[in-house]
Amino acid sequence: MPTGTLYLVPAPLDFGCESAASLDTALPRHTLQQAARLTHWIAENAKTTRAYLKRVDALYPLAAPLQAQQIVELPRQAHKKGDHHGSGQPFDARPLLEPALQGHDIGLVSEAGLPGVADPGSSVVRAAHTLQLRVVPLAGSTSLLLALAASGLNGQHFAFVGYLPQDAAQRTQQIRKLENLARQSGQSQICMETPFRNAALWQALLNTLQADTWLSVSAGLTLETATSHSRPVREWRTHPVPVDNQTPAIFCFGR
Repeated sequence: MPTGTLYLVPAPLDFGCESAASLDTALPRHTLQQAARLTHWIAENAKTTRAYLKRVDALYPLAAPLQAQQIVELPRQAHKKGDHHGSGQPFDARPLLEPALQGHDIGLVSEAGLPGVADPGSSVVRAAHTLQLRVVPLAGSTSLLLALAASGLNGQHFAFVGYLPQDAAQRTQQIRKLENLARQSGQSQICMETPFRNAALWQALLNTLQADTWLSVSAGLTLETATSHSRPVREWRTHPVPVDNQTPAIFCFGR
């Protein structure tokens, strides 16, 4: 029996935003058509996946009704603590791929963006390769690259460092460490935060980074209200805070 394919299905970047992006402008037609024909899913969150599929269905009829879609969630340790967290054994996602071994194509989807990149899912992709399943990433928006492109910072040498520590002293130490790396090597640093802590991270960056370090923030990417701003820290210190505590944002800094 032929095995199925694992499709990495991007989701729009408007999760948690007050307004929604137009799905047919945020994602390519081919991606939406592929999503519409799938009936088996591995998801970060089943509820948000159903909401996403309802939006897809309005443009391209689903191959099966929402109630008949087979959706399994990644366990908490994979989607809250990360696929590669800690020193123990990584999460074994092979049992989730059993439908693919029976010939069904499966979609992997997170709440926003591309699964496996700044989002959970890499354990599922790794398991698919272990099982010798075909893996196909579908085109769609990735907030990290959109923010980097809009920053004016070095796009040839960069690192995504994820979430910075919540503890103020540890966060300051980490920012200084990353800034030193950026200034010595030219490597742009990209980080993010849970939206309700955006302003706190912004203030920490202003208080810690050197005056001539460039700092960029992009918020609400792919929405009509999207913003991207970039300038040296010394200039930011005389400007209003360009982020709020509701809109997802990506922060970049470097030289």
